[in-house]
Amino acid sequence: MSEKQKKTSGLSRRNFLKMCGISAIGLAGAAMVFKRKQFVETVWQLDPEKCIQCGRCATACVLTPSAVKCVHCFARCGYCDLCSGYFVQKPVALDTGAENQLCPTGALKRTFVEDPYFQYTIDEELCIGCGRCVKGCGDFGNGSLFLQIRHNRCKHCNECAIAVACPADAFKRVPATNPYLMRSDVTGGKKT
Repeated sequence: MSEKQKKTSGLSRRNFLKMCGISAIGLAGAAMVFKRKQFVETVWQLDPEKCIQCGRCATACVLTPSAVKCVHCFARCGYCDLCSGYFVQKPVALDTGAENQLCPTGALKRTFVEDPYFQYTIDEELCIGCGRCVKGCGDFGNGSLFLQIRHNRCKHCNECAIAVACPADAFKRVPATNPYLMRSDVTGGKKT
């Protein structure tokens, strides 16, 4: 092979390798963009099926008060006069006196509807996520109260401090497009 052919052949090979390298970089970039589009953003959430109402949600969160709040499934509620999520066991009277309330901050509100029905709502500004009302409702009631992370309050920590402290392993990542979980017995067997 002549010197001229070698130079031409070497340049062609060099150009070929350079083009292969550029193509490989382009394909890798395209793959990264494709992967990024497939990525589903997730958020932390408390699984009410696993929650044991240990009280750590109120103390382990990096926020004060906690981003975990009590929520109420009105469709499941019995609107009872003697609500075990609202009243302490063996209340002195069935009234709104603080000595009769289970919630330490008065976040669970009781409103008369008609005899013998009462509506119970949660003042999230007062709720500290202690789970006392949830435990009472689950132990003696119908389980219409449960805890959830409220994402408008949450700092979206990479590693949730409450999840680390949870003895029941009740915290998990869920798609941000469907950030709240209900109990399967509330949703007809389907977890949402």
